[in-house]
Amino acid sequence: MSFRRNSVSSFFFFSTMLLLAEPALAGPIYVYKEASGSIRFSDKAPPSGVRAEVFTAKGVSYSILGGSVRRGEGKLFPNHYSTLIDLAAGEHGVEPSLIRALIHTESAFNPRAVSPKGARGLMQLMPEVARMRGVKNSFDPEQNISGGTRHLALLIKRYSGNLKLALAAYNAGEGAVEQYGGIPPYRETQEYVRRVLALMTRYSARHTAKP
Repeated sequence: MSFRRNSVSSFFFFSTMLLLAEPALAGPIYVYKEASGSIRFSDKAPPSGVRAEVFTAKGVSYSILGGSVRRGEGKLFPNHYSTLIDLAAGEHGVEPSLIRALIHTESAFNPRAVSPKGARGLMQLMPEVARMRGVKNSFDPEQNISGGTRHLALLIKRYSGNLKLALAAYNAGEGAVEQYGGIPPYRETQEYVRRVLALMTRYSARHTAKP
């Protein structure tokens, strides 16, 4: 199945319709913009290097980079928000490479990113998480990175340093991790955990390779 629309407004219209029709979805729907500017909706993953929003029967949206069967491919952004990331890493005891990998996966370093579910900013904080972590403006990079890193640090502590469980909880919620006693059997969450950890390895290697 595949069809196209030619405007950004169509993207938001059909994104909403997909969420409203979620019980009928048999598998994920990929929504991405072609080089021509057309918005494509398809049940097949996008071509290599094309970023897409993914909608599932659970109404969950997340971003992927097309052709990323081999996790962690694509351009890195080692210098984006470097000072803020390093400050947050030192304050909350989280590896800077993990923060970079999470931001890369969540928003591709776009501080104005908003998901269809309402997550905002670089680390895609949901409003309730932002409130809990003292973030008043999720679009402010400093507040977002500090609050998001604090939230991640608390999850890592909760799961005794198990990064896979902490990332699963960051993506799907702590309740889902508790319900299934581990990473939930959600395709998007399993994809998310693999991608963040693969990118973490790449960001760490990039940092280590610096003279």
